[in-house]
Amino acid sequence: MVGAHYGPGLRSYVLYQYYQGHVTQPLILEQLWELGVDISAGQVNRIITEGKEAFHAEKEEILRVGLEISGSINVDDTGARHKGKSGYCTHIGNELFAWFQSTESKSRINFLKLLGGAATGYVINAHALDYMRTQKLPGFQLERLVKCKKRIFKDELKWKTALESMGLSTERHIRIATEGALLGRIVQNGLLNPELVIVSDEAGQFAVLLHALCWIHAERGINKLVGCNDAQRKALEEIRTRIWDLYAELKAYKEKPCKKKRAELEARFDEIFSTQTCYQSLNLSLKRIGNNKSELLLVLDRPDIPLHNNTSERDIREYVKKRKISGSTRSDLGRCCRDTFTSLKKTCRKLNVSFWDYIRDRVSGSNTIEPLADLMRWQARQSPG
Repeated sequence: MVGAHYGPGLRSYVLYQYYQGHVTQPLILEQLWELGVDISAGQVNRIITEGKEAFHAEKEEILRVGLEISGSINVDDTGARHKGKSGYCTHIGNELFAWFQSTESKSRINFLKLLGGAATGYVINAHALDYMRTQKLPGFQLERLVKCKKRIFKDELKWKTALESMGLSTERHIRIATEGALLGRIVQNGLLNPELVIVSDEAGQFAVLLHALCWIHAERGINKLVGCNDAQRKALEEIRTRIWDLYAELKAYKEKPCKKKRAELEARFDEIFSTQTCYQSLNLSLKRIGNNKSELLLVLDRPDIPLHNNTSERDIREYVKKRKISGSTRSDLGRCCRDTFTSLKKTCRKLNVSFWDYIRDRVSGSNTIEPLADLMRWQARQSPG
């Protein structure tokens, strides 16, 4: 066993220092030497990265249960270089959990694979075909998929072979079909509720299922504008005031929804974002935001969802902080551990569990702290509504 000749206290201390305190490995080694511990740099690294299968499994269970019990999730991504190459870390979470996964891509296919967890495969079903239809896959190709006798494909090679046999050869058509089949597999396997709302900052890869947009990100384009004269500055101030007044009304609507208020808010949205001012850049920004009406006003149908993506913004800062201190990851195991312990740490915080107590409990094998996924279920049941 990794680090077996070191006690659980020392191993827990090393993990806590590295993943909670963001202390680098050389500094941890120096600390231990000054405390009289006979340990090498390689042993410190092994304590940090090796033999963490139980932690990885608990991290994956967090995502599975989080998607099962949640009505909405917040998503975002950030840069995550690995082995000297550009990569990305995707965050999925809400008030109950936080989950991080680093990959080489941030495409929609990649996002759907992440939502599917450890499960693999592609499925042609009603959800898949509806998605392909929405994404405007050509009718004759859609018809071939509808008539395809085989509905389940266990791996990527079999799926690509099937697409070739059906005449799908262009990159766009293959991408749409693949996204649909991944979504079909996720829903068929019961990995998430098809009514799950995904709240994002307008990044295209997250626009699947029911998609809601962050109001703060939407307004950011207007906030960046600088008027060149008094008239333009006045127009900016008036528009921003009207937008944030509408935002306040939407927050109130979430607490007490009603049909009459819904109609009023829709009318106010149309009025604000069709306004023509003396400032052309402002007019273009208003039009762009107005084109996203359905995503910004999804809250009128689903008052349970957040109006912003602040949850992801806050959670992902943890990963960014670690990246700034320790730089990019250099081994697959190191990247996997960074994702796992960041997920576990942030989820502990959301569940009011001491991360130090959690690490001590798991490293010692006591397991007196319940699985985090069970605590998530319990906390979800305590939430009103």
